[in-house]
Amino acid sequence: MDSPSSGRPQALSRWLFAVAALVFAMVVVGGITRLTESGLSITEWKPVSGAIPPLTHADWQRAFELYQQTPEYRQINGPAGMDLAGFKFIFFWEWVHRLLGRLIGLAFAVPLAWFAWKRAIPKGYGARLVALLLLGGAQGALGWYMVVSGLSERTDVSHFRLSAHLLLALLLFAALIWTALDFRRLAATGERPARLTPLAAWTIAILFIQLLLGAWVAGLNAGYVASDWPTMEGKLYPDGVDWTKGVGFALTNDPFLVHFMHRWWAWVVVAALVIFARRVKPLDRAASIAIHTAFGTQILLGIATVMSGMNIALAVLHQAVGALVVASVAWGAHVVGRRQ
Repeated sequence: MDSPSSGRPQALSRWLFAVAALVFAMVVVGGITRLTESGLSITEWKPVSGAIPPLTHADWQRAFELYQQTPEYRQINGPAGMDLAGFKFIFFWEWVHRLLGRLIGLAFAVPLAWFAWKRAIPKGYGARLVALLLLGGAQGALGWYMVVSGLSERTDVSHFRLSAHLLLALLLFAALIWTALDFRRLAATGERPARLTPLAAWTIAILFIQLLLGAWVAGLNAGYVASDWPTMEGKLYPDGVDWTKGVGFALTNDPFLVHFMHRWWAWVVVAALVIFARRVKPLDRAASIAIHTAFGTQILLGIATVMSGMNIALAVLHQAVGALVVASVAWGAHVVGRRQ
């Protein structure tokens, strides 16, 4: 796949940025899917034929009957009176989410094959692009693994599998941006690939913890346990934390404690990103501004989401801007890791 020639790095960069934009859209739709409780509406995994939604009333009735067998329907939506129209609404969001996954696969695999056939991939990048393709495939498989956790015994998906699904998507998003920036620099100056510096690695690790906690908040519906800020039900530390099953269980499963940690670890992230952005600024002022803007907006959206009682529009924006924080940090990390 690799070519000794310089290839077409500018075209490769534009292609990867376009795929990253699709991944961003999928993260946003994934947030909508979660907030509308739509993720368990499609109970079968058909990678090819599943791209076509039910077309007849009989097809819709069959899909609805399959959903009616799930604990979520039997214990929650069934008693609440969900009809076929209500099912079609949640089915739509999960179908769009999966359709975007299929489109991303095609948008990556087909151009990759074309660039390889044209021997347009610069030497040293072929293996990385194949790894990105495999990472995207793993993301799809992990998504189904997540859904399966809510089809037999639970009324929702495992928050551990949900967090793995979201974090893998964000890893893919960041890796696409990083590689696109490598190609852009290669086209402009002939620079070698950027490296991950220790400062960038520490910043990413601190951000990773916050993203993990945010995914657990979503999976545990922990955003609903308090609608005030900075206190939780009038107190700095919430009353509802259950320690009876041990510290480890509480830290990873208690919605009050997870929500509390997500709120206050955010300020550790702010401190880390301020330090990191100051390091980026002399090298690329635009990247530094992007980091400050993204995390500043994210903090305000997080507070607004909580105080609104988890308004769906604000919650979706919170997830979307969270992805933009990842993008800005990936950009900044690339800036400080550039080498001649």
